[in-house]
Amino acid sequence: MSGSAAARLGLAPLTAAVEAAPDGFAVFDDDWTIRYVNPAGARLLQRSPAALIDRNIWIALPELGGTIFHSFLLHARRTGTAVSWQGYYAPAGRWLSATAVVAGDLLQLYFRQRNAQLTERPVDTDHTGPADEAENDDDIDRDRLRFLAEVSEALTSTLDTGQSAAQLAELVVPQLCDWALVAMLGEDGRPTGEEARAHRNPAGRADLDTYLTRRVRGTGDDSPLLTALLTGEPVQLPTIDPELVDPSLGTEEVRTAWRRLDTTSCTIVPLRARTGTIGALALMNTGDRPAHTEIEIATAVEVARRASLALDNARLYSRQLKVAETLQHSLLTPPPQPDHLQIAVRYQPADSHMQVGGDWYDAFHQPDGATLLVIGDVVGHNVDAAAAMGQIRSILRGIAFDRPEGPAQILTRVDGALSGLHVGTLATALVARLEQTPEQARRGRRTLRWSSAGHLPPLLLRSDHQVELLDSPAERLLGSEIVSRRTDHERELHPDDTVVLYTDGIVEHGRSGIDEGIAELIRVLEEVGHLPLEELCGQVLSQIVTGRTDDDIAMLAVRCHPEPSQEPT
Repeated sequence: MSGSAAARLGLAPLTAAVEAAPDGFAVFDDDWTIRYVNPAGARLLQRSPAALIDRNIWIALPELGGTIFHSFLLHARRTGTAVSWQGYYAPAGRWLSATAVVAGDLLQLYFRQRNAQLTERPVDTDHTGPADEAENDDDIDRDRLRFLAEVSEALTSTLDTGQSAAQLAELVVPQLCDWALVAMLGEDGRPTGEEARAHRNPAGRADLDTYLTRRVRGTGDDSPLLTALLTGEPVQLPTIDPELVDPSLGTEEVRTAWRRLDTTSCTIVPLRARTGTIGALALMNTGDRPAHTEIEIATAVEVARRASLALDNARLYSRQLKVAETLQHSLLTPPPQPDHLQIAVRYQPADSHMQVGGDWYDAFHQPDGATLLVIGDVVGHNVDAAAAMGQIRSILRGIAFDRPEGPAQILTRVDGALSGLHVGTLATALVARLEQTPEQARRGRRTLRWSSAGHLPPLLLRSDHQVELLDSPAERLLGSEIVSRRTDHERELHPDDTVVLYTDGIVEHGRSGIDEGIAELIRVLEEVGHLPLEELCGQVLSQIVTGRTDDDIAMLAVRCHPEPSQEPT
């Protein structure tokens, strides 16, 4: 800086000091023209002095426009008081801390590089020796590593996005802050409204909920959060400017809640994954808890990195499972309603959407007029299982419609197709055929003929509401490539008899054994057997499936109705 420039700015006494200082120093006039920057400051900003001096700061440093640093300078100019800031300056890849001081028409900015790995540690005032300080440092490092390990373990224990976000908010409180907010972005980069929050004091949760759900949005109070989302870099507010928050406090109730929260500083860390920024973690301090130190911010950045990976994996997995579920629903078509038969179906995916599998049902007419019923379950719970289910269902449907064969012959031919096409998937399946001769039609009777490929046995609910388990010797699963003969089994059905086919999700609900689950299903069927078929199916599910389901559930029920021409029996 020349002597004349120094004199004009009133900084002549500082000329030598600021030119040689290792920290940055810059001066702006009231129209934001950079009147001076020292060599250290130009290096920190990654510009030459000539590219900065006598230029408007927002033109010379366009990356600062609209950021928290921008707000920090504006606040210093508006209040006329000394204001401090620390945050991440992306162009230089550095953490900076800065103080702005107003002197007349000039704004003086002092800034320096800070190490994100920080060597500063809290000092134990009772032990000041070098050995004690080293031991204290080791304890802090161990605590930090233990905390990060806890974060990783907790967030990888679930593949549900909502649960992961909620766990993240709970984990950082009170370790890194007094209350926390996790805000997620959608695949289009827009806020989804999906949030998770936590407060260190259970009594403060009500105030937190009131503020977050009832504040006036779009007033600018979320600008730090948006800055973190847009830039992908951490943002810190060492102090909360009332002018930033006040416009959002639209009612006395919200103002009271915010006042009781007593939020004094915050740090917002973006959640960045492979595809970009997927959300942000806001760490809020209250009362006399100081602003986050750089080691705390560095820890928060590492927490966010680990959380981002877990959240992105959960989101990807949920998206894949949604595809599987959509595929599954598209294949589970409404059943036909043959004359004097009523067919009802139910399909319920796993509640968490994490165990969507290959359960399916099917019902259709064969060319000779018989009604074919199918229920099955592909081994596995993922997109591959759902896709394999679609293949097997289509193969079985095509083969069964091709000619009026019995269930055992159909399953044998399906085995051949799966082997020849190298489908490479195991599945259980039960094929049942409802047949009726002219003589049976006069008497209102039918024959139930079935064959099972390792599937659960059908249940026969008689018209007197007694349930019979139609058990048969176990036979190999579809796709097992074991050569053995399949067999048919028969039972005569009377008017008002009901046949129930089901998958293991209903009998293993609540982690019960299969035998116990079947016994419970029989008990419920006997209790509700007098109900109309659709209502019966609804009652079975509501009475047995009383909590979250870990597996898909498929159920198919068919009831025989009397025929007008039937003869007395």
